[in-house]
Amino acid sequence: MSGKVGVLGGVFNPPHIGHLVCACEALETLELDRVTLVPVRRAPHRPIVPEPGPETRLDLCAAAIEGFPRLEVSGLELERNGPSYTADTLQAMRDAAPDEQLTLILGGDQALALRSWREPRRVLELAGLAVAERGEARRERVEETLAPLLDGRAIQFFEMPPIEISSTLIRRRIAAGREFRHLVPAGTAAAIDRLELYQDEAA
Repeated sequence: MSGKVGVLGGVFNPPHIGHLVCACEALETLELDRVTLVPVRRAPHRPIVPEPGPETRLDLCAAAIEGFPRLEVSGLELERNGPSYTADTLQAMRDAAPDEQLTLILGGDQALALRSWREPRRVLELAGLAVAERGEARRERVEETLAPLLDGRAIQFFEMPPIEISSTLIRRRIAAGREFRHLVPAGTAAAIDRLELYQDEAA
């Protein structure tokens, strides 16, 4: 299979409307053929708490994209033991489909932290970089921060509506018995209810 593929990684604990909006805005703005959500097995820098299980988070992502034919979910990182590193994931995707043009999708804060990732230069050699960032000043900061790694390659920027939603917020609302279904895709909400997830969230 060939084409332009966006790669959106994350913990997705749970996936929410913000993730879906980011994927869809990137899909349209960057003229991608599809966007692949890639849930991590184990985050490199912090524990996943609470952890419903990587397979469960994968299923929540699959439920989130129901009805979006150009969005897909990959369990690639779940197949490897140990922490999930983006460089390894992109290499595996490139090896599996050499003709695909990969674009790594990040938020602005993630992009600013990219230099601290494992093998950041290799990450940018394996995939183009697209950053969801509003405002010229913040875009310039991202470009200046990453310039030593880019070797002249351009960053693609795209805008998405400001959405103040986090997975932590959603888990806390569920644990408190508050409404959360307006913050997550319908399929994900149904799966959370069915599996009775996040009932005892403490953080």
